[in-house]
Amino acid sequence: MEPIYPIILCGGAGTRLWPASRKAYPKQFAKLIGDHSLFQMTLRRFTGPEFAAPLVMTENEFRFMATEQCAQIGLADAQIIAEPSRRDTAPAILAAALLLQDQPDAFMLVAPSDHLIGDLEAFYAALHTARAASQDHSALITFGITPDRPETGYGYLGLSEAPTPATALRLSSFHEKPNLARAEEMLAAGTYLWNAGIFLFRVRDILAAYEQHAPDLLPLCQEAVDTRHGDLGFTRLGAAYDKCRAISFDYEIMEKADEVMAVPLSCAWSDLGAWDALWQAAGPDDAGMATHGNVTAIDCTDSYLRTDEGNTHLVGLGLSNIVAVAMRDAVLVADKAHLQDVKQVVTLLREQDVPQADDYPRFHRPWGWYETLTKGPRFQVKQIMVHPNGTLSLQSHHHRSEHWVVVEGTAEVVIGDETRLVTENESVYIPLGTKHRLANPGKLPVYLVEVQTGSYLNEDDILRHEDIYGRE
Repeated sequence: MEPIYPIILCGGAGTRLWPASRKAYPKQFAKLIGDHSLFQMTLRRFTGPEFAAPLVMTENEFRFMATEQCAQIGLADAQIIAEPSRRDTAPAILAAALLLQDQPDAFMLVAPSDHLIGDLEAFYAALHTARAASQDHSALITFGITPDRPETGYGYLGLSEAPTPATALRLSSFHEKPNLARAEEMLAAGTYLWNAGIFLFRVRDILAAYEQHAPDLLPLCQEAVDTRHGDLGFTRLGAAYDKCRAISFDYEIMEKADEVMAVPLSCAWSDLGAWDALWQAAGPDDAGMATHGNVTAIDCTDSYLRTDEGNTHLVGLGLSNIVAVAMRDAVLVADKAHLQDVKQVVTLLREQDVPQADDYPRFHRPWGWYETLTKGPRFQVKQIMVHPNGTLSLQSHHHRSEHWVVVEGTAEVVIGDETRLVTENESVYIPLGTKHRLANPGKLPVYLVEVQTGSYLNEDDILRHEDIYGRE
């Protein structure tokens, strides 16, 4: 039996979940529910003998985060495909299909990286139905969620008849997000499903669909695939990818293709597109309350209170119909009736040049991460984590000196012509203008505190002399 290749779409910014999700650290990488990120939960969902190693289609800036999170769950065989620019889902899925074109009968299961699926047995049963229908009819299959309420936050799939379990039906229409009155009509009709954005098809069938409906994308994506190259454990697509039209797969292929079928899926599902969806997924109590982190709720109803910071305690008093999310550097307090407007809040913050619109307190790098703990006019204190075998660039600074204090692990430090090991509770001083480098030669992460002092402390005061990651 041909394997199923999971194609994980790992782009997007998830701005309606600001401030927990931002451009620099979008929702698929955040631990919004449980001990794993949504991306990791998606990968774990598609492991087992029926599945081949997944292809993760992600933006270039997220390639190291994707690689790191795959390693955290022991998924060493995942292929990380770095797109040189964001071109939406149609070019990404085509590039994945072209990477598999030497296996024309193989199945591709295309799934977003940020969805929540509660009943995996129901999903696997629907997947079995979809596979049989795709093979029998050379069809492109989309999965639809059986609606249980008049939802205005999802697109809909229209069917010619009421869906039944374990059945693939001809798809008659696609519908954008409706208003409440139209959503109520769709729910009452019983012939509509929520559009889950999950697809299954054979490689040869989807390539034929692109040849018919988007022939201009084929030579560009083929050139991008042919000129791909490996880089530090992931694969970079070639520059021709940048010339592709930015267009969605639904619009460009699924809405135009002839053989399109839908498989109904009845399970707890959410795209976690806004804070009210996360409130529902968290399982509110009889008073409609759901909380996360260090939270105390007093006389509150129908609200969601969340903090991800261990040193922050959030208290809600007498709240009703409120979402309050406290991060280290930003706080959102919103009426639940306005949660779809959070995206506009991010737009406004960008117009005002507010750093928190896109930046995240913790900055991820190929070697690990750093975050600023405090900052003053001529000093800055950071916490730094370096992965095992991680190496920062050989660099110098024009305007600052640095003190490093190792708090856990053993670091290899280069200062000028000297190389030495610095262990826990030891420190070193890097004078202004001196070439230096930090590395972790061990098997455990290294944590240190960095104190910077000087007249200019921004990140662009870095002169890189050598860098294993190819940064300038």
